[in-house]
Order: sequence, then C-alpha cells, then structure tokens
Amino acid sequence: MRLALKIPILVIGAGQAGLSSAWHLRDLGLLPGRDFVVLDRSASPGGAWQYRWPSLTLSTVNRIHDLPGLAFSDVVDTTEGAVRAADAVPRYFAAYEAHFGLAVRRPVVATSVAPRGEHFRIETDGFAWSARGIINATGTWERPYIPEYPGRDRFRGRQLHTRDYRTAEAFRGQHVVVVGGGISAIQLLDEISRVTTTTWVTRRPPEFREGQFGEVEGRAAVARVDARVRAGLAPESVVSVTGLPLTPAVLAMRARGALERHPMFDEITATGVRWADGREQRADVILWCTGFRWSLEHLDRLDLREPSGGILMGGRLASRVERVPRLHLVGYGPSASTVGANRAGAAAARELAALLGLI
Repeated sequence: MRLALKIPILVIGAGQAGLSSAWHLRDLGLLPGRDFVVLDRSASPGGAWQYRWPSLTLSTVNRIHDLPGLAFSDVVDTTEGAVRAADAVPRYFAAYEAHFGLAVRRPVVATSVAPRGEHFRIETDGFAWSARGIINATGTWERPYIPEYPGRDRFRGRQLHTRDYRTAEAFRGQHVVVVGGGISAIQLLDEISRVTTTTWVTRRPPEFREGQFGEVEGRAAVARVDARVRAGLAPESVVSVTGLPLTPAVLAMRARGALERHPMFDEITATGVRWADGREQRADVILWCTGFRWSLEHLDRLDLREPSGGILMGGRLASRVERVPRLHLVGYGPSASTVGANRAGAAAARELAALLGLI
C-alpha cells in the first residue's frame, strides 16, 4: 500500500481556477505545503492555455482576467496583440506561482477520490494523499467531446477535435466540414475558410448578438447557469447563454460567404456527410468543434450525480457540492470563466477553510 501524505486541503488543478483558489487560501493565512497543496497534471505551468492553437493570440482570445494579487500586464506586454496565448498565459501562470510561492506539484494526475471517514483518500499516479477537504479545479481540456453519429467509423478522411487543431495550412486543398456553433468553431472556420473550401454545420441555428457583452449581460448569464446547478441540473454551454458576438471578423466572414450555416447532417459516409433529404457533401476532413465535458471522472466514487445527471451545488457562488460539502468544484457551472473562477475561488477557499475550522 502506498504511503498517504496528509494535508488539510488539496487543490486539484493549477489553471485559473486552481491558482485563484490557492491564492485565496494563502490570503486567509493558510500556508502552501502545510495547510494546502496544489496538484497539476501538466509538466509545466499554464493550464489548458499551453495547448491552444498557435494562431490564438491576445488580440483574438476572449478577455484574460487577472488572477488576484498580480496583474497580467505586470508580466506580459498586452499591447503586443500578436503574442500567442499559448506562450503568454503560461508565462503569467509561472510567474504567479513563483511570486506567491504556491509550490505546485507536477506532473501529478489524480486518478481516484474516495471517502475515508472525515477524510478523502486521493489516489494519483505517484503518492496517495489524505485530505480533509478538496477544491477541484480540473476544467474540461482533458475530455474533448465528439458526438456519436451513424457512419463515423467508416469515414476515410481525417476527423479532428478543436483540441487537435494547430494551423489552417494543414487543410489547404482539402474540403473541411466544421461542426459546432461556439466561439472556437467560428474562429477556426474563419482561419480555414481563408485557405480552402468549408462547410459549416450546427445542431441549432446560431444566435448572434450585436453590441458589447457588458456587466449586466454577464451577470444575467451567470445567474442563469447558477440557477441550473443549484437545482442539480447540468450547466448549459456558454454560447447557449451568451450568444455569439457579431465582431468585425464575423461580419467579414459573412461578407465573403464563409458564414453560411447548414443544419446538422444525419450520417457520415466513407467520403463525406449526408443529410436526410439525400443531399451529400464530399469532405476530406471533419473538424469537431463540439466542446468538452467536465474532467470529473476521478470523483466518480463520491457519487455526486443527481438523477437529472447534474450535480447539486450550493454555497455563496455555487461551488460547494451539496452531497459532499467538503468538496468544492471551482471552474464548474457559473464559475466556468476566468473571472468566474477568480470569484468562486475566493468563496470556495473561505467556505471550506471555515468548515474545516482552519480560520
């Protein structure tokens, strides 16, 4: 039996949500390494950002909110819009970890969490851990989602997920079917349609919104997702709540005919896709921009799911799992954004530390 290292609080994940939670634990007077430990599966800082496609720059990415205590602009020159997000954000996260002495342990993969009386036993690919409380901040990057469609296994072309995308040049001279109605789908469709022919398909007609997505709209969107998780329902996708911004780039796509949307096909053939009316589209590549699922499989032994399939959440910012109050999910549901993760990290740190009698 492997040695179980004991710690009051274990933070699993060192992306925006995990680092924010760690900072707030530290701000409450808890000491890294003694009162809490942060584990991260990646070999280097940066969370999922370090794996994003090269053309995603600071000028095209959704806003990156500062982590508490250290501004992004103090580490990265934000006036240089062409800076790759996959370089800039990891640089920021690395500086942040060092500045606050968070001593993240990596690479460590949490494989299973099980209750042990008043503690959890956390199995990893290294040591086992025993913790009284857990802040889980594992995000979604490790669980790309591709829906099952008839014929998917007989397609002779290439099938990729957003997670696999690197550069549009790889598709030059090929016909690419882009599947999905989210912001990433639009960004990749824009790039690919500049170098080759494309077909864009979505399950539902996309909803574009004009004007800025301001604080009022943001609060309304968060409130909608918050209400769902407090009822034990699965969170909605971000785009279903916020809609797609009608940016100059999107308007330019529309003007050059790249934004023609088709309904979802009914089956995949050996050489392309087919709709119910018999219409077919030859394709060399199907790019699934169909999102991700929450990376929570290591928590399966805790039996968190409600009959609805969601997780019943509570606490000030809906980060506390009601079935297991010593477990907080930060970056899940209403905190699945950089600013949301910061706020939920603060609430989770205080609520968990108080429950455990650490403050």
